Amino acid sequence: MRRFRIPVAAGVLLLALLGTAGAAGPVAAAAGAPAARGADPAGLADAAPCPGIDGFTCGYVTVPLDRSGRVPGTLRLHAAVAGNTDAPRGVLMFLSGGPGQPGVSLVPRISARVGYLLADYQLVMIDQRGTGDAAIDCPRLQLEVGSSDITPASAGALGECAGVLGAGRDFYTTADTVADLDALRAALGVRAWTLDGVSYGSFVAEHYGLTYPQHVNRMVLDSVVPQDGAETLYTASLRRSAYVLRQACAEQSCGFDPAADLATAVRTDPALSVGVFDLLVTATIVDPKLTGPPGYFPVLSLIHQAAQGDPGPLREAVTQLQGGGDTPVQAYSAGLHIATICADLTDAPWGDSSAPTPSRAPRLAAAAGRLPQSAVWPFTRQTAAGQGIAGNCAGWVPSRPDPRTPLRVLTMPVLLINGDRDLSTPLPWAMAQAARTPRGKLVVIAGMGHSIQGRNADGDAAVRGFLLD
Repeated sequence: MRRFRIPVAAGVLLLALLGTAGAAGPVAAAAGAPAARGADPAGLADAAPCPGIDGFTCGYVTVPLDRSGRVPGTLRLHAAVAGNTDAPRGVLMFLSGGPGQPGVSLVPRISARVGYLLADYQLVMIDQRGTGDAAIDCPRLQLEVGSSDITPASAGALGECAGVLGAGRDFYTTADTVADLDALRAALGVRAWTLDGVSYGSFVAEHYGLTYPQHVNRMVLDSVVPQDGAETLYTASLRRSAYVLRQACAEQSCGFDPAADLATAVRTDPALSVGVFDLLVTATIVDPKLTGPPGYFPVLSLIHQAAQGDPGPLREAVTQLQGGGDTPVQAYSAGLHIATICADLTDAPWGDSSAPTPSRAPRLAAAAGRLPQSAVWPFTRQTAAGQGIAGNCAGWVPSRPDPRTPLRVLTMPVLLINGDRDLSTPLPWAMAQAARTPRGKLVVIAGMGHSIQGRNADGDAAVRGFLLD
């Protein structure tokens, strides 16, 4: 979902689209959209060439911590702006994922991934509040979960992070980030821009478009989190795991049913189930074909060994994956992640994020107990309740919920791209968002997992056609 996880052994950057679905609207700019206009980096405070990033100016935009004014304080958000202010198609605002991932430090990699767009668009990126050099640092939480959505944190780590944030935990919602983006747009003198969001960045893009539609020309959503947010119980991903495993097995002629083996393994050792889910989600980011590339785990064979009575290698793989000792807070803030994701949930069994913490665990357990087994197979109801989105937010302190967007339908042209083997932001999420986006077109990329742009030629062709043709 909002995660881009980098296992130490993988050695890849995880910024990581067969058929179409949804109603495809015209790809011309929306009627009445302002003409393209470049971003003026002089609108940033302390504007200067970005250290180590040729052709970009870096600077800051200052925003209130609390836009109501009740809690004092300001935040200086770091932004990077490309120098081609005369780009014929205007500004491309690229939104990274998480929540918790920075923007500015990723400019070189994003520039390489979407380089085919950069003669026509002026690239802008920002460290969203609580990320980058000003990242929220919760040391124990960072160490325990790193950049994982799925790893459960201890009560002590959650409590420590609540203390680090204090009352400020109320002001790291997606709506706060959306308002920050519009402050950046105004500072740069941009009338309207094109948004490109990956994973959690797609959610931010949607909410910006539902709040400021007059400032959006068009939108690319890569690895889609739907506008109502992630599922607390993550059932779409749990259920889709069987499809992903069986597709990989068919390609490799593995000779067994890996979904049935997974069901056996996690029922034989229930304590292992959340870790195996984490392993599988990460595997579909690193290697959606599950072939076990150099430096990652041979997932199918590990699951089969466990089902045959030898769970040791699978346990060892899960153990190696856990924790965030290799995840610097400037690369991914677990503290920002929990503050935002828990405020954003709209389907939590306990209500919204203002609910008293003691009431949450019993309601979570009851909701998981009501799930039909088919909703989570080959995993279990316990996996649904124990994975990090559900379990960590059940233990989080009460906070201000993410405010509802003014609009409920995106009106601009939207391209949605998703891998059919993505278990971080599973395909059913993209299909649901496409179905409610009148001018949306969904492109599904067979054999791909999470984060498409710059990693798949068909996905890049879809983006090229949408933004350039």
